[in-house]
Amino acid sequence: MKLFSAALMFVSIITPGVAAENGIATVASNHSVSETLDRLESIAKTKGVAIFARIDFSGDAARNGLEMRPTQLLVFGNPKAGTPLMVASPSVALDLPLKALAWQDASGKVWVSYNTPEYLGARHGLPEALLQNIAGIKALVEAAAR
Repeated sequence: MKLFSAALMFVSIITPGVAAENGIATVASNHSVSETLDRLESIAKTKGVAIFARIDFSGDAARNGLEMRPTQLLVFGNPKAGTPLMVASPSVALDLPLKALAWQDASGKVWVSYNTPEYLGARHGLPEALLQNIAGIKALVEAAAR
């Protein structure tokens, strides 16, 4: 029982629309999971942001006979923005490039979640001034979700 109680101390609940204790911001989307990431990808490309990967977790699950609500991850970034962060703190490469997770909840609502720049800064001891390099993720996600 002690182990179970201790484990609960480390569990954070994602509160949609609010940055949770674990550094995740979640935004409601007006689109399907796929359309949300299509929009995010398009907006990012117009701003010169590279798209490195798109992972369709629910599609992979279905191909393996498993059920999962629509869930996809987009991996994106800009070496001019990310490299100075990695030079300042190499461990930030564990969290870069940036990622946005679009997912559908049990009621059918679609959400987009991402790590906040503040969380990444605190996690990796980044200088405050460098967080501006990745601060644009909020605007990108919010634009895609509208």
